[in-house]
Amino acid sequence: MTKITRTFDFLDYQLKNKPIKNALTTKYNGKWVSTSTQEFIKKANQISRGLLRLGIKPNSKIAVISSSNRTEWNILDMGILQIGAQNVPIYPTISSDDYLYIFNHSEVTHCFLSDITLYEKANSIKSQVKSLKEIYSFEDIKGCKNWDEVLKLGEDDSNQKEVEKLKKEVKTTDLATIIYTSGTTGRPKGVMLSHKNIVSNVIASIKRLPEFDKNSKVLSFLPVCHVFERMLLYLYIYNSSSIYFAESIEKLKDNLTEVKPVFMSVVPRLLEKIYDGIIAKGSELKGIKKILFFWAVKMGLKYKPYEENGWFYEKKLSLAQKLIFSKWKAALGGNLQTMVSGSAALQPRLTRIFTAAGMPVMEGYGLTETSPVVTVNQYENHYFRIGSVGKAIAHVEIKIATDGEILVKGPNVMMGYYKDPKKTAEVMTGEYFHTGDKGRIDKDGFLKITGRKKEIFKTSGGKYISPVLLENELKQSPFIEQLVVLGEGQKMATAIIQLNFDFVKDWSSQEGIIWGNTNEELISNTEIIAKIQEEINEKNKKFGKWETIKLFELTPEVWSVENNLLTPTFKTKRNEIHKKYAHLYDKLYKN
Repeated sequence: MTKITRTFDFLDYQLKNKPIKNALTTKYNGKWVSTSTQEFIKKANQISRGLLRLGIKPNSKIAVISSSNRTEWNILDMGILQIGAQNVPIYPTISSDDYLYIFNHSEVTHCFLSDITLYEKANSIKSQVKSLKEIYSFEDIKGCKNWDEVLKLGEDDSNQKEVEKLKKEVKTTDLATIIYTSGTTGRPKGVMLSHKNIVSNVIASIKRLPEFDKNSKVLSFLPVCHVFERMLLYLYIYNSSSIYFAESIEKLKDNLTEVKPVFMSVVPRLLEKIYDGIIAKGSELKGIKKILFFWAVKMGLKYKPYEENGWFYEKKLSLAQKLIFSKWKAALGGNLQTMVSGSAALQPRLTRIFTAAGMPVMEGYGLTETSPVVTVNQYENHYFRIGSVGKAIAHVEIKIATDGEILVKGPNVMMGYYKDPKKTAEVMTGEYFHTGDKGRIDKDGFLKITGRKKEIFKTSGGKYISPVLLENELKQSPFIEQLVVLGEGQKMATAIIQLNFDFVKDWSSQEGIIWGNTNEELISNTEIIAKIQEEINEKNKKFGKWETIKLFELTPEVWSVENNLLTPTFKTKRNEIHKKYAHLYDKLYKN
C-alpha cells in the first residue's frame, strides 16, 4: 500500500487502490468534461517536465490564481509539488497592490491564472516584480502565453527520470505551499505549510466524514486558494470521490441539480442565501400550502439531534420531511448527505433547519495556520452538538489559556510565517499556536467560539463586550445581512448595518410600504427603520443590559470583497468599515 507522507502521494494512492474515470470534472462550453485518474497523473507529470524545462527548481515559487475551481488548477498543483517547488495560491478578488506585495514577498518566478480579468490585473504589475519571468493562462487570451505551452513542453518524456528523482527527494517536512491570509487588517501574512501539515489534517479529517457510496460525487465550490477547500480536494482524491467543480455562485443551483452530489463544503453566507430564497418562495404560496410550509419550518427550527425531542416530535418531523423538506432536498440535487461549514460562525437555526430537512450541516473550526481543521462536528458517535464547532480531530490538542484564548498543538500547526520569524514567535508558545480566538470547551469536549481576542472591547463604563456574539445573533434576523458592533471606549454599544436588501424589498412590498427606488431612500424610510429597531430589540433580550445595541445606522452599499469591506472568506473588515463609515460612527457618538 502506498504510504502517504506528501500531498502528491494521494494521487498515487488513488491510482493503486481505486482509479476512477471521473477523478476531476469541469464544465467547458456547456459540457462536463472528465479527467480520469490515469490522465490526471499523466498531465501532472507532463507539467512537471515542462516546468523543469522552464528552469523551475525545487523551492521555486509559482503563483496560481483562478476565478473558479477547475481541473487545470489540480493538475498544476500536483505538477508543481512533486518536483519540490511550491504552489502559492492567491485569491482572485484581492487588489493589484496585494498581488504586487505577494509576488515580490514570495519571489514568484511564474504565474498561472484562469482568465483575462486576472491577466490584466497581474500583467499591470509584472514589470514591478523582478523575479517574475512569465504569466500563463488556462483560457485563451490574446498576448498571454497559454498553459498548454507548458504541457507541450513536457510531452517529451526524456526528463521523466529527473521528475522521479526530485519526487523521491521531497520530504514530508518540506514546505509545500505558502498561503497568504486574507486578513481583516494590514498586509497579508504568508503561512508556510509543509506536506506533513496538510497530509496529517486530511487523514484525521477523513475519520469525521460519513462513508459515502462507491463512485460518490462531490461538488467543489469554495475557493481552492483557501486551505479548507484545498484540503478537502486531497481528501476527495484519497477517497476516490468524483470531484465536480461548480461554475460559479450564480450557477451553483444548476450545478447541484446536474451533478447531484452527496457532499459539499459551504460557508454560512451561502446557507443563509439558500434559506432566505426558500423562505421567500414559501411566502408566495397560498392557502393550505403556505400553512404547511411554515408549519414545517417551525418544526425544523426546533430540531435537536439524536431524537432528543421525543417520539412525537420525530413523527411530526417525518411528515414535514415527506411533505415539505423533500422538495428542499430535491432543489439541491436530491443526494446531499452532509455539508460541512467553516470560515465563519454558523447560525444555529441554519444547522437545525437543514439537518431537519435531511441535509445535515456539520460546523467545524480551523485556521490557515492549522492546515486548517482543528475541530469538526460529526453526526455519528454522538459527536454533533448544535451551537458548537465540534470536538478536536485526532492528534490535535486544544487548551484554553487563562485569558480564554484557544491554543492549538498538533502536526497540522504551520511551519511559521514566511520571512517573518518575529510574527511567528508572537503566535507560538512552545508547540502551541495562539489562534487569537476565544472559546470554551464543555465537559464533553465540544468547543464553542466566544469571540476574537483582539475584537473584544471595553466600554467607558469598564464593561467587556464581545462584538462577534452580538453580530452572530443579530445576523439571524432575515432583515440583516452584515453588521459591525462598535463601542470601544464609548459609553454604549452601537451598530453599523447593511440590510438584506432583497428580503427587505420583498417584505416592504408585502406590507404595502412605499420607499422609493434607491437603497438610500430605502434606509431612510421610517417604517423600515422601525422594523429594524424591532428586530434589534428582540435580539437584545438575550444579552446583558450593558451589551445591548442602543443605536444603529444603516448603509446604502452592499458590503463585498470588491469594495474591500469583506475579506475573500466573507468576514467583515472592521477597520475598513470603520474608516468608510466614519461619518456614521461620529453620528452615533455625537452626544
